[in-house]
Amino acid sequence: MGRKHRPYYRIVAIDSRQPRGGRTLEDLGTFDPMVANKEKRITLKPDRIKYWMSVGALPSEKVQAILDKHLKRIEDEAAQKAAAPPAEPAAT
Repeated sequence: MGRKHRPYYRIVAIDSRQPRGGRTLEDLGTFDPMVANKEKRITLKPDRIKYWMSVGALPSEKVQAILDKHLKRIEDEAAQKAAAPPAEPAAT
């Protein structure tokens, strides 16, 4: 994905018999190396990634490196958001 001098990558679950740019089963995240803030370069869906891995999906070498480096951090952020008390609505 992306364009000239502006790369953008999707992390997807795809059947191995599909062509490289073929129909995907599910979008699992993105990687945008041009974003200045390194924490916001990667978006992942940890629960769906774990599901696909549990049913036999094999990540490519590059995706495995991304998962090793960032999956735990993103899971922790999601857990903190879930555990945070909901914001109180403003009184009118």
